[in-house]
Amino acid sequence: MRIAVDRANLLRSLGRVHRIVERRNTVPILSNILIEASEKNGVGTICLKSTDLDLEVTEETAAGVEKPGATTIPAHLLYDIVRKLPEGGEISLSLDAEGKFVTLVSGRSNFRLETLPRGDFPELSAEGFSHSFTLPAGQLKYLIESTQFAVSQEETRYYLNGIYLHVLEVEGVQKLRAVATDGHRLACVEVEAPEQAITMPGLIIPRKTVGELQKLLSEMGEADITVHVSEAKIRLSMRAIILTSKLIDGVFPDYQRVIPLNNEKKLEVKRAEFVSAVDRVSTISTDRGRAVKLALAADIVTLTVHNPDSGTAEDKITASYDGDSMEIGFNSRYLLDIAGQIAGEDIVFMLADSGAPTLIRDNADNRALYVLMPMRV
Repeated sequence: MRIAVDRANLLRSLGRVHRIVERRNTVPILSNILIEASEKNGVGTICLKSTDLDLEVTEETAAGVEKPGATTIPAHLLYDIVRKLPEGGEISLSLDAEGKFVTLVSGRSNFRLETLPRGDFPELSAEGFSHSFTLPAGQLKYLIESTQFAVSQEETRYYLNGIYLHVLEVEGVQKLRAVATDGHRLACVEVEAPEQAITMPGLIIPRKTVGELQKLLSEMGEADITVHVSEAKIRLSMRAIILTSKLIDGVFPDYQRVIPLNNEKKLEVKRAEFVSAVDRVSTISTDRGRAVKLALAADIVTLTVHNPDSGTAEDKITASYDGDSMEIGFNSRYLLDIAGQIAGEDIVFMLADSGAPTLIRDNADNRALYVLMPMRV
């Protein structure tokens, strides 16, 4: 293998592909990135691929291919070398005759790196995708970003360690819905489902895949994403990037049972004012998860945090409240997480009592709803 590639192109692709490689691996080949050089119709390309056996990322980029071939190179080492090379240069990579070392040359810089055989590199099977559909990157980004904060970190309930993506009918319209919950809060958002997705089975996208997908989607702009689904895997193709992931093998709980339907007390507050007040009063606590007590009256909300070690904080904001006076406590971090997803100026809380789940909506976006369990205060 002998190739020449623009440093900027290689760095950009390596930056995306090397991220999923763990820095500590008991299996040496999983620390490496696969580089395959080929030429088709006179056009040279290199394909970069990495995997952790559950997630695989592939990206192609243009290159001058003098001699096709393939090898694997330590991912983080290669990325760090390319990152530190001068901008605007060209990088040449050549594999020795025995296939044990790659020589990297750029300007006056010269590196000789150990490799592992291409045949040792594992690949996630691409067979058996039963459903495929296309949707705009912006819609998928909306589904992911609006729900990822509620994904559970608790490994014992592994079926909650991801985003549940499924299709259902809402008022006669097929919707593609994303749901995440950790048992304390729930995020549920939806977009109109592509026609080809209507028969897609429900699936749970793992937390690590969600994080990587979120980063990739932020770079895609208005591109379309092609999604392939099987019972065990999902594959997303976006421009020159392909992300393949195993799915969580589990049953997502019946989340619709915890969405309150009869909460009649309505509280409406200005998002920016509410966020600032919650942030201020929670300063008194070293634990950001400490409860904030909300005392609700007709036109004002009093927020209070009590910390037995440091004191008490209180703040008041104007509000519109339709219901009997009541007090209710919420985890301050959860309140801020949900408020961070609200696009409009106003947040709407639909409440029942101090011990029942509260429904939270965005006045400017009827595609999203959030459920938050109260805390005892």
